[in-house]
Amino acid sequence: SRVPSPLDAMPYDSAITVFSPDGHLFQVEYAMEAVRKGTLAVGVRGSDIVVLGVERKAVPKLQDARTIRKIQLLDDHIAVAFAGLTADARILINRARTECQSHRLTLEDEASVEYITRYIGGVQQKYTQSGGVRPFGLSTLIAGFSPEGKPQLFHTDPSGTYSQWKANATGRNSKSVREWLEKHYEDFSGEEAIKFTLKALLEVVEPGSKNIEIGVIRSPTSGLEMLSAETIDALVKNIEDEKAELDKAKKEKARAAAEAAAAAATLSAPEMRD
Repeated sequence: SRVPSPLDAMPYDSAITVFSPDGHLFQVEYAMEAVRKGTLAVGVRGSDIVVLGVERKAVPKLQDARTIRKIQLLDDHIAVAFAGLTADARILINRARTECQSHRLTLEDEASVEYITRYIGGVQQKYTQSGGVRPFGLSTLIAGFSPEGKPQLFHTDPSGTYSQWKANATGRNSKSVREWLEKHYEDFSGEEAIKFTLKALLEVVEPGSKNIEIGVIRSPTSGLEMLSAETIDALVKNIEDEKAELDKAKKEKARAAAEAAAAAATLSAPEMRD
């Protein structure tokens, strides 16, 4: 019989650089699980706008809410939203900001959205391949405009993979929100793209500006605009009113159909007796 090997009982999830026999890097998968437990972030690319929306955690009464930002600038024309560990995000965002400034200093030109996304993905990947470190426990949505003036939205995950999207979600309940986005996405423009992002968030987040934060980039030179609490509350009310009207119309249509069916049944009853 075969002599048992020490490798038989090796804990493949204890070392970042060791593959399991079926090809998994468990620490990377655990980092992705940390992302799934993080607050929801949604990104939508419109025809002339990019919108980032995030779920806000409840802030203690004595805490300054401005110190917890889930949507931040990387450069004048690039913003990022994240899901996962906030402390990890701070380090990664600071590195990306330094790279943006280095790019300006060296090439006398601003970094493109794809360039900085590739850089962030590279940093995240490096931390999956070195001993003595652990992966970054966050996923990012990076938004901005290309040098040609087209809106762009990219996504990175803890493995270092990056990809471009029309709309995407990451964090808590991201799978169901992504399915909703796939079902309802159109190439929206302006305010419609903002409302669409808000509707996606409201699928799983309690309505109200206390629970939602939205950032918008409208043009290559406009920078990041954070929507005020009053604007978000007004949009939420508008969406809820539209939903109520739609529900009312559906009920009236169903009632009319039921009445028509009952009338048809009443008319056919005497004929059956005859």
